Amino acid sequence: MRVRKKKWALPYMQDHPDFAVLEPGRYRGQWASRFANPQAPIHLEIGSGKGQFIIGMAQKHPDVNYIGIDLEDSVLAMAVKKAVNAGLKNVQFVLTNGGDVADLFEKGEVQQLYLNFSDPWPKKRHTKRRLTSPNFLTSYQRILPADAPLEFKTDNRGLFEYSLVSLNNFGLQFERVNLDLHHGNAEELAANVETEYEEKFKEKGPIYKIRARFPD
Repeated sequence: MRVRKKKWALPYMQDHPDFAVLEPGRYRGQWASRFANPQAPIHLEIGSGKGQFIIGMAQKHPDVNYIGIDLEDSVLAMAVKKAVNAGLKNVQFVLTNGGDVADLFEKGEVQQLYLNFSDPWPKKRHTKRRLTSPNFLTSYQRILPADAPLEFKTDNRGLFEYSLVSLNNFGLQFERVNLDLHHGNAEELAANVETEYEEKFKEKGPIYKIRARFPD
């Protein structure tokens, strides 16, 4: 879906440099300095959209620092605005495509990764664009410590099945595979923080979730 451009988006982020990072390469190895508590672990969401998930996580877990990446300035600016209004000190937003996160982070700088409702890229010729394809998994492994967790949610069955195979072939160890998150384990559902998309479409079909760890 094409995102409607918002003329105010980029200027708004430029006016809020404490929350929005427009030149992420300069912080490689120094992301902790962006937060009020530089000792806290950093968790990364690739494709944060309007920010509902990552802001919810930041509010729920104030002892963790969160970074959200998105390519679209028009949606990322809305996430930044929410964080500014909430006065959060443990969340940052980065305007970038996240194509190779190893250009943005050093090894071990990020402790956990979230992939929520990524573009399924259903055509076979676009397989390499899926965020759970081997080339992306290699990039993630270059920044995460050994045994780091990856959490993945989607409502697209094809992407879910592809991701199961891709993660398994890459050597990740599965902790949980949920075939219907919103009609399953009550404890897991209580801990779940929804994205905007999830909130809208959760009753139209199952939400699949994977939690797995990268090999040592």
